Amino acid sequence: MLGFEALDQRAPGDYTLVYMAASSMAAINMGIYYVFAAASEFRSFYLWTVPFRLLTCTVFTILVITEAAPAEFLGVGLWEGAGALITGAALWIEARRGVITRWIPERQPAVSPVPGK
Repeated sequence: MLGFEALDQRAPGDYTLVYMAASSMAAINMGIYYVFAAASEFRSFYLWTVPFRLLTCTVFTILVITEAAPAEFLGVGLWEGAGALITGAALWIEARRGVITRWIPERQPAVSPVPGK
């Protein structure tokens, strides 16, 4: 689908499958981070993702331009870029509506388990 050639056999020392497994695990973890950030309304997390997703878009696009990756891979970069712009726009709209995005979430005062303390 992305234009990569499927090899029937891998050369000794080819760690492509290990890299794919590690990248997949990282992607799953990032998805979980997104869910937890949304559940806790930690908007700063999303703010931080915007420049890094734009960087990802840039790097993936350069890989296609330099022919290190097939042309079909450009869709992955564009997907990240579009996601960054949509996220940035949503945060900007929320800020205009008065929703506060803090770099560090406010800490709630600790509640003592002992009554009166």
